[in-house]
Amino acid sequence: MNLRTDAGQVPASFLGSSDTFSTVSSILGIIAIIALIAVLVLMSRQRREVRRANELLALSRELRHRYDALQSVTREGALVSSLSGRVLDISDRAAAILGVDPASSVGRQLGDLPVVLVNETGLAMNPSAVLGHRAGMGRAGFTVDSELVGVALPGGPQGQARMVQVSSQLVPAGDGDSAAVLTTLVDVTGRREVEAALSRSETQFRVAMENAPIGMALVDLDWVIVEANAALAELLGTSVAALRGYPMADLSTADTRATERLEVDRLLGGGQHRFSLEKRYQRADGHQVWVVLDAALVRAPSGAPDHFVVQVRDSTESRLQAEMLTHRAMHDPLTGLANRTLLQEVLQSVLEQPGIVDRVAVLACDLDGFKEINDRYGHAAGDEVLVHVAGVLRAATARRGTVARLGGDEFVVVVQDTDGPKAVFEVAAAIHAGLQEPVRVARRRLSVGASIGIALAEPEAVEGGAPSMLAAADAALYRAKGSGRGRTEVYDQSMSRASGSDLQREIASALETGELVVYYQPIVDLGDQRVVGYEALIRWRHPYRGLLLPQAFLSLAQEAGLSVPLGQFVARRVVEAVAAMPDQTRWVSVNVSADQLGDGEFATTLLAEISRHRVMAGRIVVELTETSLVASGTRIRHELTQLSAAGVPVLLDDFGTGVSPLSYLRDLPVAGVKLDMSFTSGIPDDPTAGKIARALGALARELAMVTIAEGIEHVEQAEFLHRNGWRYGQGWLFGSAQPVETVLDPRTAG
Repeated sequence: MNLRTDAGQVPASFLGSSDTFSTVSSILGIIAIIALIAVLVLMSRQRREVRRANELLALSRELRHRYDALQSVTREGALVSSLSGRVLDISDRAAAILGVDPASSVGRQLGDLPVVLVNETGLAMNPSAVLGHRAGMGRAGFTVDSELVGVALPGGPQGQARMVQVSSQLVPAGDGDSAAVLTTLVDVTGRREVEAALSRSETQFRVAMENAPIGMALVDLDWVIVEANAALAELLGTSVAALRGYPMADLSTADTRATERLEVDRLLGGGQHRFSLEKRYQRADGHQVWVVLDAALVRAPSGAPDHFVVQVRDSTESRLQAEMLTHRAMHDPLTGLANRTLLQEVLQSVLEQPGIVDRVAVLACDLDGFKEINDRYGHAAGDEVLVHVAGVLRAATARRGTVARLGGDEFVVVVQDTDGPKAVFEVAAAIHAGLQEPVRVARRRLSVGASIGIALAEPEAVEGGAPSMLAAADAALYRAKGSGRGRTEVYDQSMSRASGSDLQREIASALETGELVVYYQPIVDLGDQRVVGYEALIRWRHPYRGLLLPQAFLSLAQEAGLSVPLGQFVARRVVEAVAAMPDQTRWVSVNVSADQLGDGEFATTLLAEISRHRVMAGRIVVELTETSLVASGTRIRHELTQLSAAGVPVLLDDFGTGVSPLSYLRDLPVAGVKLDMSFTSGIPDDPTAGKIARALGALARELAMVTIAEGIEHVEQAEFLHRNGWRYGQGWLFGSAQPVETVLDPRTAG
């Protein structure tokens, strides 16, 4: 077919098909563009989704990191499980609390976990019921009440479990689209142990407080009782309920409240941590008791004051014992009168008062015929006479002064009255009248009189104090004894100075004329009561005043400078007696004071006499009082060492009453100790005296020393001392001091 009709022309049909093609091509191009755009949009959306997925993945990882970091520091463990009980997730802390492996636990059923749970009574529990979905989880976010369970770890101590607080709640979409159970676990073992320890401590404190034998109370910062125990209530004669809310200050007597308040304020102010007071409390029945109050301040952890802990101990008995011991130390044990120490204190305090002239007088009294009674009827009869005379003096004084016994048969009365001279003469007359009636001793009627010396409180005598007044009264007494018995003399100036010097001259003369004599008191073995030795005691056979004890003249001898000659005299007489004793095993101790040592004369004389009479040195013993050694120097120590080296034992007298006995035992050549009679006299009634005697005896035995107890008057004392290590003893129980003739007589020597 020839399509061309002529040259250069296109057929019309052909032109029509070309337009159609062009249209189709355009449509296809548009479709391609749209497809491309769609592909690009899809690719962009995919990239955004990928980027979003990556961001979510990164966020998930970050959250997981944060979750793990949080779980590593928190005390709580987290366990996520499905409603069916499958473990979805478990934190390391939760796995450690339960004692399981976290990796192998995920995906397992709760009931399959190797966990043993028990309740507080020790019964086993189902892990699924405790850790998984529990009744009461009705909606997401609702927490079931926490429960305390025990987790028994494998390999742990039998019977011990870790205490864990468990709580659960529903969380939405925890398992895909479904809810899950979030269980938190807190190990409270340590807290429970602390709480148990605190509870146990509180219980122990309360039990101890309630059953304590002494009063105890908790007191608030206002010093008001919060809690008290039965012992405190019993001490105060009331009930525990009545004490709660009661002010502590109202328990005290009015005179001690200010001191107590001051101590409390010092506690609150930080000036002290505790205080102790001895005071009186008022009981509910009106009676008063002595107590020792100990209070300590308890502070809160912040340091602020919180409350007081108070102890109240009944000290009435110990207070009475202390007062009894004080009374014993200041009073004569036989008559109950004041002794020399108390008399001097009373007289000195009286003389220091203003306007005392003509209101005070001192009366010195010495018995006539007392030595004859002692010698003829014995010391027991003499003691009864002394007790009777003490009663006469009390009655004669009629509470107008203080009556004292200085020793032996010497008495002194300090008279106090608005008209002193008149009163003292009335007292003297009453004494003479009271002694006219014979004393009844057993079936005998014994007559005894008195010589009296009076010193009035004149200005010159008052200026000299108590020693001057006593010396004046003694000078007047000396005049009365010398002028005849049963007389009363009043001190005047003619007796001043001459009296003291006269007595000193008399002592010096007595050394030469033989008026000074040595008596011997036996010392026995407490095991068999056998006499083993004697203590040498000096006496003065005064021509007018009778047999005088050392306290009546030794101070005058010391003032006159006669201590050393007196010591040498005793040494000579003792060595002579020892050499002449029938029993050559017995020994004699000689009392020596510090003023008799230091110049070597005493030691030289004693050692020379021992050599001259050929006496074994060990049979002569030197006794020293602790008080005489307080200020001892090296010369005294040298003389004691010289005696000890020569074989003369040195004993420490009055052991336990001095200032520093331990240093003496260490520094001086002491071979033994002698227990002071002040401790012996308290046995067995005074427990403190018994403890001291026991302790001193143990100390002496530990140092391998000889032990002697003096002042033994009763069998009970001897037995107690012997049981507690005291080997030797002396006192009225074994015999009084006797003249040398008795000691040397084979029939009476032991």
